[in-house]
Order: sequence, then C-alpha cells, then structure tokens
Amino acid sequence: MKPKFADRFIDSIEFLAALFVGIVAADVFVSVLLRYFFGVSIPDSYDFGRLLLGVLIFWGIGATSYRGTHITVDLLYANVGARYQRAIDVFATLVLLFVVAVQTFTLYDKVWTTRADNVLTFDLRLPTWPFFALAWIGDVSAVILIALRTYRLIFHPELLTRVEQIKPVE
Repeated sequence: MKPKFADRFIDSIEFLAALFVGIVAADVFVSVLLRYFFGVSIPDSYDFGRLLLGVLIFWGIGATSYRGTHITVDLLYANVGARYQRAIDVFATLVLLFVVAVQTFTLYDKVWTTRADNVLTFDLRLPTWPFFALAWIGDVSAVILIALRTYRLIFHPELLTRVEQIKPVE
C-alpha cells in the first residue's frame, strides 16, 4: 500500500471506531433520559447497546493496535536501547497479529452460526447476525492494520510516530 492510501485507510478505520463510540454513547444517553424522565424505553435498546458495544470493541482493536496507544506494561522496554525496543515492537506486533487473525477466523464462524441459528433481538425480533458481521469486518480491518504496522515497523519505522516517548522510572 502506498503511504498516502494507507494513511487514509487508517484514518477511516479510526473514524469508524470513533463513530461507533458516539452511537453507543447516544444510545445509552437517550435510553437513560427517556426511562428517567418519561418512563419509556426504546425497544431493544439493551440488545442494540450490547451488540453495538461488541462492534465498537472490534473496530477499536484495529485503531489502538496500529497506533500502539493501548495499555502496555513497559518495564523492560523502557530500560533497553532503541535497537532492542524495535525488536520488542516487532515481536509483540507479530504475536498480536497472530492472536487477532485467529480471533478473526473464530468470529467469522460465529457470524455464520448466529445466522444459521436465527438469533433475534428480544422486542423487535430483528436478526443479530448483521451486528456480528459488522464486528467481524472491524476485526478484519484490525488484522490489516496490524499487518501494516508490522510492515512499517520492519521496513519503514519512520512512518510510525509514537504519541509519547516512554521514559524509564527513576
């Protein structure tokens, strides 16, 4: 992938992850507001919130994994030189790529079994498999972003910028 195309792809994945955060927050806010002030609930609000939270998590995996902004424990990393830090980054990203690829494979199976079992929401009786499919697409994008991060770590580390440089604890 060319850097400009890859960067646009990364930005669009991050935008979609942020969009899902907004949708989940709006669902919770409106549901609580209606229930508290008017004693009314949105049909399937709980199911939509639960399913959209799953979608949000899988899309968020890609965004945080590419940027390296997820929670880490860097005791060893912070106390070694730049060469070893890069080696640790490559190894950790390869492990993450393997784990997320296996997760993507199993989630693909979950999409089809959910569809075959005709799992529906409680109130409106809507099929839930499209939410699983949307989560799977987010997981596929995570695999692509992690593979791109791995490629850039190995061949073009200058294209990856760390948000905050880690300093060892004194």
